[in-house]
Amino acid sequence: DTLAKAVSRMQDLGAEFADAKSQTVRTAGVSSINGGLRQLVRKSVGGVCVRAWIGGRWGYGNVSSFDSKAVMQAAEEAVKNAAGDRKSNLKLEPSSVVKHMKAQVKIHPDTIDLDDKIEVARTLDRAQTIDERIVNSIGSYSEEIKDNCLVNSAGSDLSWQEVRTLARAMSIASDGTSMERYYDGPDSTKGFEVIKETDLEALGRRTAEEAIKSLSAVRCPSGNLTVVSDPMITGLLAHEAMGHASEGDEITKKRSFLTGMCGKRVASDIVSMYDNGTVPGAHGSIPFDDEGTPSSCTKIIDHGVYTGYMHTLETASQLGVAPTGNGRAENFGKRHWVRMTNTYFGPGEWDKDELIAETKDGILTDKMVSGMEDPVGGCFEAKALRGYLVKNGEVQGLVKSFTLTGKSVDILCTVDALSDQVILDGGMCGKGIEDWVRVSSGGPYMRARMIVGGGQ
Repeated sequence: DTLAKAVSRMQDLGAEFADAKSQTVRTAGVSSINGGLRQLVRKSVGGVCVRAWIGGRWGYGNVSSFDSKAVMQAAEEAVKNAAGDRKSNLKLEPSSVVKHMKAQVKIHPDTIDLDDKIEVARTLDRAQTIDERIVNSIGSYSEEIKDNCLVNSAGSDLSWQEVRTLARAMSIASDGTSMERYYDGPDSTKGFEVIKETDLEALGRRTAEEAIKSLSAVRCPSGNLTVVSDPMITGLLAHEAMGHASEGDEITKKRSFLTGMCGKRVASDIVSMYDNGTVPGAHGSIPFDDEGTPSSCTKIIDHGVYTGYMHTLETASQLGVAPTGNGRAENFGKRHWVRMTNTYFGPGEWDKDELIAETKDGILTDKMVSGMEDPVGGCFEAKALRGYLVKNGEVQGLVKSFTLTGKSVDILCTVDALSDQVILDGGMCGKGIEDWVRVSSGGPYMRARMIVGGGQ
């Protein structure tokens, strides 16, 4: 009722469109390091964001309260912030949806005792103590629960809950002269069932074993090489190189190398790419964006041809297309931007092992360390945690961390093989100054040519 009154008040004051969204975010996390409980954090924040659209500009009002009087004051402030010389006559096309949804989880984290969550971290940590070369072992558990309500002047009346559950094991191994690490663990918009479905002992032990194996890795060769990227590195190419450049605000401001590229070839004809906020259980999935637009699947590349961008209400109207459900904000106190959800390359027809067996010489990547976006220049840069040499179709010795670079379109035009399974990996995506949302990225194993920089 408070949200609806705030929307009506903004309309009475001259808003052409208005929305009001309340949100409560509850987070919990625990870490166990080298056998000791080191961190236990529980936090809850909440408030309301109201927006007024007048003359082609947004006015925002935010309040860390659900008090009706404070929300109404924020609504009046939003209208004031939107006032001024008319910027444009742009008309938004918001959704008009009435829907109230509960989180689709089997075991809600709220039903699990804190001691059981602490034991997840301790189990992952304890399972890594298999060898004296493991000098640091870390096990962690975290959860996030978001309760959202949104009302807008187009008639939408929404409420939904988002639940995310994560666990992670990370091992650091040393032989006295070098130090290597390895990590793994599930992340999902599922509930605590994702923990129940994971063999925590085996996960911790395997992480330690892989860190120890990495101690024998050699320096990676350099040059313009054939690279079989694992789904993490494939996902970095999707997210950092093509995803950020496909955000509608980068297009309208002409800050993307993909501006004006719709209908043009940007990859080999076996390559398709999507941003899809509807993938069941994926870390970046959302039923609605923070503007109330239902989540959708946006095809960005269709068999090598660039086909479209991700949008908010504003950027969609600027380009005369429908909004895609990518208007996201970190929380009720932050601005809405065009943001990704689950961004990935589609599958191919190759069995992964057959793809590698048909690779004469190259590098097979194994997990990522970091990636860098370059929406203006269109370059790709990533750092792989480690990899394997491939010789005459056989996977041979491990190689240490290395970099991958190249022009994004040049890389994608060399793709000649994709495995038949897509794997997504969850994480956080930043935009602007400290503005973060939860996303995932991924794809199949992908064979292409990239510039490899060797060594650490």
